[in-house]
Amino acid sequence: MSSQSEIEIREFDNGDTAAFVALNRRWIEEHFEEADADRALFADPHGMIVRKGGSIFMACENGRAVGTGALVPAHNAPADGRDWWEIIKMATDPTAQGKGVGQRVIHSLIERARQNGADALWLETNDALSAAVRLYERVGFRRLSPEECWPTPYDRCNLQLVLEL
Repeated sequence: MSSQSEIEIREFDNGDTAAFVALNRRWIEEHFEEADADRALFADPHGMIVRKGGSIFMACENGRAVGTGALVPAHNAPADGRDWWEIIKMATDPTAQGKGVGQRVIHSLIERARQNGADALWLETNDALSAAVRLYERVGFRRLSPEECWPTPYDRCNLQLVLEL
């Protein structure tokens, strides 16, 4: 069995597009339906994320992508004077679940957000993704009340969380 130390977290490059899309498309299609916003992002993740100042991290085990996550300037951020960033498209291959992949990716994203000067992080998910929700809460995210929620392009989103940095 592989250990967590054999998982490498690295920056995305254009050769990772197919793996990034496949990792995310798997969980979306397993639980939901792909949205127009997903299709737009999957068509050009480098352009839609990296070129706009964001970051994508890839988790690799023995050279194979087994996880990913991205960080972007938050859309529809509240006008509260903070520098909000958003974590999007977190995914772990089922064969790598339980190896700390998601935890290592999210810690890399949080550290990058701090380097970018972020004051707070926001993400949206669905409470049916219980392992993901547990991960987010373990690293300090708190659930927003319905009154605090931001607009979202995703019908599948029924839970939003924030982390103050």
